[in-house]
This record gives sequence, C-alpha cells and structure tokens, in this order.
Amino acid sequence: MEKDEILSLAFRVPSQKPTGRLYWKLEVNWVDYEKNWVRFSWLPLLENEVMLPSLTFVEVVKALGELPLPPYLNRKASLQDRTSYQTVYSHIEGAVAAPTAGLHFTENVFAALAHKSIKHDFVTLHVGAGTFQPVKVANAVEHTMHSEQVVFRKPLIENLIENIDYIIVVGTTSMRSLESLYWFGVKLINNDLSPTFFIEKLAPYQKYTHLPSAKEALRAVIAYMKANDLEELVGETEILIFPSYEFKLCKGLITNFHQPGSTLMLLVAAFIGPHWRTVYAEALANDYRFLSYGDSSLLLP
Repeated sequence: MEKDEILSLAFRVPSQKPTGRLYWKLEVNWVDYEKNWVRFSWLPLLENEVMLPSLTFVEVVKALGELPLPPYLNRKASLQDRTSYQTVYSHIEGAVAAPTAGLHFTENVFAALAHKSIKHDFVTLHVGAGTFQPVKVANAVEHTMHSEQVVFRKPLIENLIENIDYIIVVGTTSMRSLESLYWFGVKLINNDLSPTFFIEKLAPYQKYTHLPSAKEALRAVIAYMKANDLEELVGETEILIFPSYEFKLCKGLITNFHQPGSTLMLLVAAFIGPHWRTVYAEALANDYRFLSYGDSSLLLP
C-alpha cells in the first residue's frame, strides 16, 4: 500500500444472519508511514433495511484474515491450526503468534503439576510479527526489536515474590516479560519514571551502578500499583536478551528448539551459556523436532 493510498473493500461476516443481505465496507489508510501505523474503519452497507449490528475489530480480522503461522512452516494455515496452534489456557486475543512452548501443556499436565503441589500462573505478552524477524546484522545490538505489549496482574507479581527462587518460565515470551518486569521495578526504585511502562531494547541496566534484588524490584512494582490503585499493570517492552545478560527472575526455561540466527537462540545462549551447543548437538543427533510444532526442553543455567 503506497503512502497516500487508501485501501477499500467490501466483505461479509458469515456468523451474521440479518433479515437483509449485510455487507461491510473496510477502509485502511496511513496514520504514520514511517512507523507503519494504519487506521482501520468499517461501516455497514445494506441492500435492505435491517437493524444495524455492531462489529468489533476482532470480528473484522477473523472475517478477512488468516491465522498467521510462522513463515518457516512454508504452508497455508488449515482449519486444524485454529485449535492445534493455540494453548489450552489462552483466553485473551491480541498476539500475532502463539507462545508455542505452551502447546505441550494439556489439562492433564496441569492436573499432574497440581498433584505435585507445583504452582503455576499466567502472564500476557502480545507477540508481534517481529518475533519472526531473523537477526541479519553481525552485531546483535543493532538488530531492530519491535515493542510488544505486556500485562501483569497484581496476584501474579505477589506469587513471584513468594516463590522468587523457584521461577521456571514457559517460553521465551514469558522470560522476556518477567525480565522486563524486573527492570520496571529498577526504574521505580531509581525514580527513573516516564508516563508509561516501557523497557528499552537493551534494558536500562547500563544506567545504574547498583541494582536491587529481584524481590526488591517486584516489591517496588507492587507499591507502585497500590499507590495508583492498579490491579493490572500494562506496558510495553522491546527488551533484547543476548549473551552477557544476567537474568534477574528466571531460574529455568521450558522452550522448543529454535532456528539459527534468531533472537530466541540469542536468549537461549544467554541463559545457559556455551552449553547451548551441546544441547542443540544432542537434538540434531537424535532427530528432535524444531520450531513451533517441535519438541520441548527444560533448560537450567
């Protein structure tokens, strides 16, 4: 779509069955060409007089869009993907990709964890299309990271404080989210406040000579939420984790096997150090399945 172009098309929503034939007109135009921001607007087009229904953006996306499978699968999405490419615990819409490390968790797995008194909780990170972008520069610091929305509930943060030494995250998205939460606590402690929760690509740790413990950082977040009467903390992160990074919250990582040249491989290498080569050599030697529908691993530093 060119800079001054407006995209317009008509469509129907299969689930809507009005007395007349109801079509919708969708228009897409640029808001900020440099930032890739566009505006969507839609209005009903009627052939007969009918009661006007409402239509959410999610319904527009479902009517016109396709399930965004990772490009490395090299195939079109099927009807089966609508259920198989989704976790059993998903209930908030917004991410471009599923947190595929969570595909291994079934209701039976959760029941088995509960039987062993192993607690679990949930964090939200709305994964963007940038997660599929390979690293194409020699210096990883120069890689462009798009910001993604994160959402934390107060009970989750309280659970993290209570179990601070036993946090095992499921998926690289969860890991990026929790590490970002720590850095927000650091900002609060250092009075480094901005109007919104935003964690820079390289995190703000370069600014400070003394860093608080994980528990201190999370307590600062809880204090901030109480002071502002917040039950939910919403922010954005573009944090890039690569070797030399020191993890603050995460003690273990459950994740699939990732492709070379990805930011996810950088994160794994940062977490377990040079041992990542041994792990991946084992996977290759034993025909483990890689990527979204692949096998899983438990990694400990």
